[in-house]
Amino acid sequence: MIEANRTIDSLVIRTALPAEAAAVAELHLRARATYYPEGLPDDGLDWPTLWREAIERPDGNVLCAVRDSRLIAIASFRTPPDTSAETVKLFQFHVDPGHWRGGVGTALHTACVEQWRADGRRTAVLDVHVGNERAQAFYARQGWVPDPENPPAEDDHHLYLRYSVAGE
Repeated sequence: MIEANRTIDSLVIRTALPAEAAAVAELHLRARATYYPEGLPDDGLDWPTLWREAIERPDGNVLCAVRDSRLIAIASFRTPPDTSAETVKLFQFHVDPGHWRGGVGTALHTACVEQWRADGRRTAVLDVHVGNERAQAFYARQGWVPDPENPPAEDDHHLYLRYSVAGE
């Protein structure tokens, strides 16, 4: 877990606080809405509560990027159940749409990788919505590749990607 704040050009990357769960949920929903052309589906989930639980999980991490006291990006990761302790899953990674293409996502991704390495992870995995080509391009630029252990099913709406944390 990132104990000290990391500052890059007025961007602070740190662990999210439980009191920020509502702001994290709002950012999450704003970012997700951009890749649903028909509008964000109503999943019936209480996202502020789910984010508070993610932030408070002893086995997980939620990092956030803050600029000028405003939350502008979030990343949530942990080792998924029934997986090697050397594997981490990036469950959520969102940059506020008003801050795309400004280096925020790259800085947050770098902080995630540094944390994964410090935690002894060797591999990271994620799934990305098939319609989110912008995110897919971002992950490709960061070094993520299709996960050979999880090829996409014909009716699946997600692509599965893998990242070599160890740099192999």
